[in-house]
Amino acid sequence: MTLNETNQKMIDAIARKAELVCPGALALIGVYGSVCTGDVHSKSDLDLLLLVNDETGRKLCDGFILDDGQIGYDIYCTDWKMLEEEAGCKHAHLSKLMDSEIVYVGDPAAVERISRLRREAGEILNSEKRFLCVDTIVDEAKRVYADAMMSDTTAQTRTLSASCISLLLDAVMLENGQYFRRGVKRAFEELEGLRIPSRFIDHIYDVVKAPQITGVKDALTKLLKSVITFVKRTRDKETPSADNLSGTYEEMVSNWRNKMAEAAARSDVFSSFMNLASLQTMLDEIAEDVSIGRFPIMEKYDPDDLSKNIEVFDGALDTYLKEYAAVGIQPKHFADVDEFVDCYLQG
Repeated sequence: MTLNETNQKMIDAIARKAELVCPGALALIGVYGSVCTGDVHSKSDLDLLLLVNDETGRKLCDGFILDDGQIGYDIYCTDWKMLEEEAGCKHAHLSKLMDSEIVYVGDPAAVERISRLRREAGEILNSEKRFLCVDTIVDEAKRVYADAMMSDTTAQTRTLSASCISLLLDAVMLENGQYFRRGVKRAFEELEGLRIPSRFIDHIYDVVKAPQITGVKDALTKLLKSVITFVKRTRDKETPSADNLSGTYEEMVSNWRNKMAEAAARSDVFSSFMNLASLQTMLDEIAEDVSIGRFPIMEKYDPDDLSKNIEVFDGALDTYLKEYAAVGIQPKHFADVDEFVDCYLQG
């Protein structure tokens, strides 16, 4: 790394000001970005890690434009909490943490501390821990996507789409155990040679080139679906057993069986829908962890025939009873409450 005269003067000025207005607050100064990657050009600014120990270090922050080069600069302070969050790989722009070349040390202990954070981030990137980060980012992208879908203006939809794209880029990069070292203009170059979703870059361009709001939403939908498919991981499921199934059938009957009949008697289509959906949700949740069959209950839902919905519900329970039988358990039935109490107290 070679710093030009302007950059060196700025770094020296920051160090001197720290000694004057906030002694002890400036832990270290690091340089990252184009100066380190070789992307520097005549209009490049200076990317600095100004790591501060306390709030008084904020006195070093500033933003300005140098007229002689028409270059804008942002002297931005980073505290330890912010850097620790980066070490948790909550996004894929980790160059500030991972690549900063230290050019000034105000607190010698900070060097080892930042080295530890780099090791923590490296451990996440090189292990399956990164997949938890990916899933969190994709969940956030889904929320942003929902806002974009509900937007009525092209401007807001495009802005939200940009946020969604940024999140999905982060997710794909972290899925590969990598992070972005260069700016936005180099993002696609940094993806070269990595595993990426089908038509990932094409979908992104479809979003940014779409002339109307409907086109933006359609392209964003395809983009998000491609990433969801890409990061989806199959989990090893438990074999059905008495331990992981016992009591689930009885819970289904208790929660919704009579309510289905009540809904039909009242011609209450809303309750019929919600109760049937609740059964579907419970069966889906069990199937996420246990190898049971598929129960496409809501595909058979009929808003015009609530009695049929009862049959759908009962049919699903009858099918689920086969899972019970396969592991050697029977649903608990008692003739009356006294019989239950006797059995319950003996257990």
